Formats: sequence, structure tokens, C-alpha cells
Amino acid sequence: MSGPLLKVENLTKHYPLGTGFLKKTIPVIRAVEDVSFSVEAGETFCIVGESGCGKSTVARLLMRLVAPTAGRVLIDGTDIAGLRQHALRAWRRRMQMVFQDPYSSLNPRLTTGQIITEPVENFERLSRRQRQALAADLLRKVGMSPEMIHRLPSELSGGQRQRLGIARALALEPSLIIADEAVSALDVSVQAQILNLLMDLQQQMGIAFVFISHDLRVVEHIAHRVAVMYLGRIVELAPCEALFAKPVHPYTEALIAAAPVPDPTRVRLEVLVEGEVPSPINPPSGCAFHPRCPLAVERCRIEVPPLVPMADGRVVACHVRAPATEIPGSAVRSNSSAHATLRMIRS
Repeated sequence: MSGPLLKVENLTKHYPLGTGFLKKTIPVIRAVEDVSFSVEAGETFCIVGESGCGKSTVARLLMRLVAPTAGRVLIDGTDIAGLRQHALRAWRRRMQMVFQDPYSSLNPRLTTGQIITEPVENFERLSRRQRQALAADLLRKVGMSPEMIHRLPSELSGGQRQRLGIARALALEPSLIIADEAVSALDVSVQAQILNLLMDLQQQMGIAFVFISHDLRVVEHIAHRVAVMYLGRIVELAPCEALFAKPVHPYTEALIAAAPVPDPTRVRLEVLVEGEVPSPINPPSGCAFHPRCPLAVERCRIEVPPLVPMADGRVVACHVRAPATEIPGSAVRSNSSAHATLRMIRS
């Protein structure tokens, strides 16, 4: 079909904190608020942000592990957000997930071979010979020996368990894999092996990835496009090279400036951001980032900024850096004065 493989429109998830009394209004946790993006076949789309910004909730919404409060999730034009369980089951073959913890996401009672073939047997019957051949083939694809087919997860290292999780996700030959912090629990050397494995598999099989991470080094290595989330909303979405070369949203600048730099002589920008992330139960009015933003103006405190397309193909939600409209007499500063809050330092 023409169009993107995955299209997300105005995805929202609220968690109520109680049942209320006499139908009174009850507070809710606004985990995800009005998120929209698309993913092309064979693309790696990364979502980054601080802990608690809603990244993992988006992953679970895409997989329909939780039901959305509002919005649509379209796979090849079909809205899976509204499907009932029986109709949704057929779409499970198209999308799989690699979880953050490579141990707790695996059944400790099953062998490596059983873990890999179990998803397939949910849809079709396999003979013993077919199961062994499938498990051995997928173990080779993820860089493991077929001789490990009878081992339990407890007998594998962390990197091997994560490879096993990837092999399980590949068993149904999906078009889309959601990877939620898939390398965050691994050593740096093992991280590189897993990332290179994912990129090789993508080239061989044309799989699209939605890769969720807080590690900007990982994102810069693997992503085609990057969405930056803050308190449940996307604040900037751009091609990977453009985002890291010239971030536009103040929060994106702060994230990149806070990332460790291995070269002690490298000069980078320092962005002064103070305070803590606000509570999703009672988010600030207007732009959620304005209490911490050094560029905030009065308009930021009143009006939620829309995502505005820019000339280089990115979209940004910021009244200062990407104003949708110019308001006569407003206190919005120009880009040159906005960048004056940054100063060059040595890492």
C-alpha cells in the first residue's frame, strides 16, 4: 500500500487516579497528549526524552498493550486502536516488541528454542523438525550458535538474552518492531553489537523500527528521524543529522548539551535549565516547558504551542524559536537574542 507503514494521529492516554464520587471530576495522569507522527517502511524512528515523558507509554499504545484514551494508530491504513481482540490478533504478526529488560521479558521455564517458536505456534502448527529449523535459523541471524537451542534464559549472558528477545520478535517476520530501551541494560560494547545487529537486520529484511531511548549517543548512531518528547507531548521532530547539528527547541538543546562527550577538548553549548519536570497530574498551562525554559515569554505561559513545520523539514512546538503567527506587541524575541542565553564552554 502507498503511504507510511505506521501513522499515529493525536494519540492520547490519560490514567484516572480514582473512580470519583457522585460523578465528580477526578484527577488524571496525562501520560501522552496529542502525539502524531508517521514511520515509513525500513525507517528507524527514535523517540527520546527524560524519564517520565511518556516514551514507554507510546510504545505500549502502539502495540495495543494498553488502550488509548483518544487518537488513532494506523498500520497500512487500518486503525488498530479501535479493533477488538479477535480482529486485532491478525495484526499481531505485523508488529512485535523488544522489551527493556532482557531477562524479565523471557519465560524462565522455556528453552531458547521454545521462546523463539512460541509466537509462531500461536498462529500455526509446526512439526518438531520445523520448530528446530526455525529456531536454529533465527539464532544464526542474531549472531548466536544453534547449539544454544536447549539452554534456559538463566544460562545466557545479558547480551545473549537481548539477542534472544530480538530473535523472538523476528519469528513472525514483522514489518514493524518497537524497541523500548532495548540496549539500556547492556554494557557499552554489547550495546554496539546489538545496535549493529538491528541495523544489519533492517537492511536485510526491510523492517521499520520505533526505537525508544534516553541515550542520545545511541539515537545519533541508529536513527533516521528523531522525535523529542516532554511531559507527554512531542516538542521537536526532525531528521537525525539536522537535530544534532542544530537543535531548535530549547529542551532539545538542553538534552544534547547534557549528554556526556568523550572528547575532553571538544567545545559544546551549555544550556541553563533549572527545576524539575512538572507533574503530569497537574501540568503547567501553556507550554509545559515554560517553568524551566530560559527563553519563556508571556505567550508561553498562556498558549500551548502547535507543531510548526520549518524550512529544513522539521516540526517544532515553540513560540519563540518557531512562532506560528506573529502577534503585534508581543514579547517574543528574535532567534538571535534567544540564542544569546547560550555560552560556549569546554566539556
